[in-house]
Amino acid sequence: MKKVKPTVIGSYPSVIDNMELMDFYFNQNNLSWNKYIKSAVDDMIKSGIEMVSDGQTRDPFVNIFTRKLKGCRIRDRTEIIGEIKYNGPITIDDQKYVRSIIPKDRQLIGLITGPYTLMKSSVDLFYKSENKLAFDFAYALKNEIQILKKYVDMISIDEPFFSMGVPEYGKELIQILTNELSCPTRLHVCGDVSKIIPELLDMPIDILSHEFKASPKLFDAFKKYDVTKKICLGCVQSDDIRVESIDEIINHIRKGIDVFDGKIIQIAPDCGQRMLPRDVAYQKLNNLVKAGEEVYG
Repeated sequence: MKKVKPTVIGSYPSVIDNMELMDFYFNQNNLSWNKYIKSAVDDMIKSGIEMVSDGQTRDPFVNIFTRKLKGCRIRDRTEIIGEIKYNGPITIDDQKYVRSIIPKDRQLIGLITGPYTLMKSSVDLFYKSENKLAFDFAYALKNEIQILKKYVDMISIDEPFFSMGVPEYGKELIQILTNELSCPTRLHVCGDVSKIIPELLDMPIDILSHEFKASPKLFDAFKKYDVTKKICLGCVQSDDIRVESIDEIINHIRKGIDVFDGKIIQIAPDCGQRMLPRDVAYQKLNNLVKAGEEVYG
């Protein structure tokens, strides 16, 4: 059976030293985030994950991008106070660092929070147009991706707000990000996507990633369609501290094989693991890897 890579979706828990943060802030020193990134990446490597991320330990997945884009300010939420423009590299230094510490046989994911999700997560005090704001986010992110692609093995776009309905311009937003990319691309949409499967299958990406463990009804939903995309199969829940047994994960993967056959090329948690206790997140990954070895050899 074809080898399938165990991977992650994005975030991973990290214990941040708040006193250290305060010390650096009040003394106006530059804070290196490398030890927090390394703690997340080390867990992924130790668990057996073959395609790792930087763990998104630096910030929540929206703020990571809006904190460094022109036109944004962060209060309780991101507020849009001017035209969105790219203001220089956002995640590049973190990805360079991860690349420098992972073994040569491991791959690296470049994580992008999608333009529609950034728009929906923000308070718009400037554009007064969801469409225009989303497209300006997309063009800004495109600049980041053009640099990011040099350092990663796959670009993964996170668009959780698509699960509530894909806008008529949703495909065009994703096309802006993926156009002319030579590396593989993945679109992660968590939540119940059963009503938007046709739109997802039409997206200009290579791999679809969804919460098949938390929403097993998605198996039946996808059976109704001719699935032409490759699949990243969510196999352990990211919102439940219960650690799934290896046998449970094996059975889940086999259900996925019954539906998607050889289109499954990645197995992963359902979503980012940021909100889980670190030991729980690690054990879920470790069991995921062991289950994959049992199924795929």
